[in-house]
Amino acid sequence: MIICPSCKEEIEEQSCYCDQCGQALMYCSNCGRVGTGRRCTHCGGLMEPPGGEQQSSQPGSHVTAAEISRTFATARETNNGLPPADVQIKGIPTLTLYNPSLNIRMVGINGAIIGRKQGPYQQLFVGNMYVSSVHAQLIYKPDSGWCIIDKHSSNGTKLNDRDLLPDIPMSIKSGDIVSLANINLQVSVN
Repeated sequence: MIICPSCKEEIEEQSCYCDQCGQALMYCSNCGRVGTGRRCTHCGGLMEPPGGEQQSSQPGSHVTAAEISRTFATARETNNGLPPADVQIKGIPTLTLYNPSLNIRMVGINGAIIGRKQGPYQQLFVGNMYVSSVHAQLIYKPDSGWCIIDKHSSNGTKLNDRDLLPDIPMSIKSGDIVSLANINLQVSVN
């Protein structure tokens, strides 16, 4: 177990993100300690994501949950809640998760955290104590399409009434039902 440098909660080793606060984690290439900057505060070594792959700052590359949250907050003010065009990568189908009776409509953002306290959708779940702070994550994989990943949520994530195992991406398609704790969301992929 390691300690998240952002929220100071204990999390599993080699995690890509803190499952409590959503912070993207980096590991020192020299001493292996966890941190968030470019250089290790202990030995000065270069910080890298788990597995040693360098993250690119090119458009369409991986961004942190905090960056996605800021981008989506701006989009809510200017685009009626839709993500800006630069967040949606060309060639990726549009994912929508919705529940009309609860007035929930989420447009998928690759890499976005779904949670009560983190991610671009937090305003939808802020009052729901059954949804974890960092509940799930949406990712797009070229080989399997849109996927949802449970992030060790307290009350679980289900796909078509089947419990998801934590940290295992499950492919979702139009017509599926994703359940975040006590909230059912219809899936639409265009």
